[in-house]
Amino acid sequence: MADYNQQQYYQQPQPQPQYYQQPQPYYQQPVEVPVSTGDWMLTMFLTAIPLVGFVLLLVWAFGSTTPLSKKNWARAGLIWWVIAMVLSILLTVALGMLGYSTYETV
Repeated sequence: MADYNQQQYYQQPQPQPQYYQQPQPYYQQPVEVPVSTGDWMLTMFLTAIPLVGFVLLLVWAFGSTTPLSKKNWARAGLIWWVIAMVLSILLTVALGMLGYSTYETV
C-alpha cells in the first residue's frame, strides 16, 4: 500500500517554478520602420493641395496605422493650420474694422 501511494505521489505533475522575466533593454526593443524620403516627398506634395491636404492631415494625425513619425508631423501641421486660421480671421476682422472706420459717409 505504501508503494502505491509513493507511485501516485510521483506521478502527479510537479509545479514548474515561475521565473521573473526582465523587460527587454531599450536597444532590443522592436524598432519602427522609418518613413522613406520618397514617402515624405509624396506626403508634402499631397498636403500642399488645399482641401486634400487638410483631410490627409486629419487622417494621418488620428489614424491607427500611421507611422509614429508621420503622426507627430501631421499633428504639428494641424496645430500650425489652426494658428494660421485664427491669425487670418483676426487680421481680416481688424482690417475690416479699420476700413469701416475710415469710410466717410457724405
